Amino acid sequence: MTEYGRGPGSEPWHPEDPLYGDQGWEGRQQHPQHPQYGEQDPYGQRQGGQGYHAPHPPQQPRQQSYEDAPSGEGRYEAGPYGDGGYDRSGYGDPAYGGQQQNAYGQQQPQQAQGQGYAASGYPEQQYDTGWDTGQAAMPYGGPPADVYGGRNPDLYGTPEAYPPPEPPGRRQDPPRRTAEPEPANDWQAETPEEEKHPFFTGEDDRDEPDDAYDDDPARSRTRAGGRERRGKGKKKSRNGCACLVVALVLAGGAGGVTYFGYQFWQGQFGAAPDYAGAGSGSVQVEIPTGAGGYEIGNILKRAGVVKSVDAFVSAQGRNAKGNTIQAGVYTLKKEMSAESAVSLMLNPASQANFVIPEGRRNVWVYEQIDKKLDLKAGTTEGVAKKQAGKLGLPDWATGHTKLKDPLEGFLFPASYPVAKGQKPEDVLRKMVSRANQEYAKFDLDAKAKELGVKGPWELVTIASLVQAEGTSHDDFRKMGEVVYNRMKPSNPQTYGKLEFDSTYNYVKGQSKIDLTLEELRKYDNPYNTYFYRGLPPGPIGNPGAEALQGVVNPTNDGWYYFISLDGKSSKFTKTNAEHQKLVKEFNATRGN
Repeated sequence: MTEYGRGPGSEPWHPEDPLYGDQGWEGRQQHPQHPQYGEQDPYGQRQGGQGYHAPHPPQQPRQQSYEDAPSGEGRYEAGPYGDGGYDRSGYGDPAYGGQQQNAYGQQQPQQAQGQGYAASGYPEQQYDTGWDTGQAAMPYGGPPADVYGGRNPDLYGTPEAYPPPEPPGRRQDPPRRTAEPEPANDWQAETPEEEKHPFFTGEDDRDEPDDAYDDDPARSRTRAGGRERRGKGKKKSRNGCACLVVALVLAGGAGGVTYFGYQFWQGQFGAAPDYAGAGSGSVQVEIPTGAGGYEIGNILKRAGVVKSVDAFVSAQGRNAKGNTIQAGVYTLKKEMSAESAVSLMLNPASQANFVIPEGRRNVWVYEQIDKKLDLKAGTTEGVAKKQAGKLGLPDWATGHTKLKDPLEGFLFPASYPVAKGQKPEDVLRKMVSRANQEYAKFDLDAKAKELGVKGPWELVTIASLVQAEGTSHDDFRKMGEVVYNRMKPSNPQTYGKLEFDSTYNYVKGQSKIDLTLEELRKYDNPYNTYFYRGLPPGPIGNPGAEALQGVVNPTNDGWYYFISLDGKSSKFTKTNAEHQKLVKEFNATRGN
């Protein structure tokens, strides 16, 4: 037995016992409606409350067990129920005999014996052995006697009490609670519309042919209620359309993968796209300074010269002189093979560059630009004088007076792209910009202070003098020292006069060698260093980087004079006497 079950005495089953109820009858539940319990309650003679079982019945000391009790005391008598059995006539069943009787009679003292009570002191319960359930048969209907003497509450007479067990044949379904009506709402939740499109439901319109027109108005009614089928035109299978779209998407994706895969393979392993032949037409391209193979290839591709950058780079690598392509303007043809393009760019005939040699005066530069741009003579020189302040000169190169040309010394010797269609001011602006870049490399401000001259302007002017007179780097350094020594007013050789023939030739616009002292010393001009002490108003040409390097790093050997006997090298002396000996030697070689 469980802890809620019966002990040796006649205590009833506890309502909380897990085996309470249906377990005794092996799960056979029946719910017929029987009126048999409307009669006398065999427990009706108990005092107050229920005598079935309290939540915790008082423990009684065991006096006698069923086996130990004497005959007639605590035992069941002969017959189905003993002396206190049920009267079968009360149930209308032959098995019960007649009218139902109180199985226990009147209330008896708790310790009475021989009156159907168990040895434990509780009323002895009769069992209907005909049920064959192993659980006590307890008729209901009347108020049972209180076997606890009023000490315990009635467990069956309150609304919260557990219902008493009933035999299987008399059980009923528990009353169902009627659902309380929901409170009326002023609004009604919107029910989501069920998706009916065949694409989502997976169904197809099989009632009609897929490719037929519904021209009959009678057939355009639905079977449900004769409503017109809107939008009924050419009936097509929507699933078929969806499949077609998916197929097209997949085919497009496969095509894209194939295309990009082929491009990748071509880029990694295939030959680069290239034109065939020497091309046709004419086009000019400009290659900037420092451009490499890929940059040149991109320029040529954009101009329509080559078909691909990789083809040009590959052809340049195969040519032994491919890496010697210089910056400048080239006249090429359209749709050339990469190999032909490389070969033509290495040919000087294709180059449209304009190269300014070191020491050239601006007058010569202007004439060459006019020719390159196919302009009227003097056009570029006129632009230079009018727009000198707009071409990018540094601040220290402006504001000087008595200048023959404000741009002199700033058309830096280098190679420039000059071709038809360009404007002269644009070409000049590139040259001035290049001069600013090169001069900035020498930190002219600091060098001018170190050498005792008036700023970068005078250093550039000295460099132009050295460039005009010298022929080598060693000449430039020694000639730089000669200039600095002669500029000193107290020098015992020239007393502050430079006496350079190049300054006289510059102002005269010539380049003569055979000049007399009388001619040189009589010509009054700020640029004539035979007539005026110190430096000329400005540069007399465009010095290169090597001449400028010699000026900022001169020798310190005491040189005052120089002369070139062969036009290729110069000889330097420290005194006028030594210099006159070399002059005689020079005149002798020329037959003077």
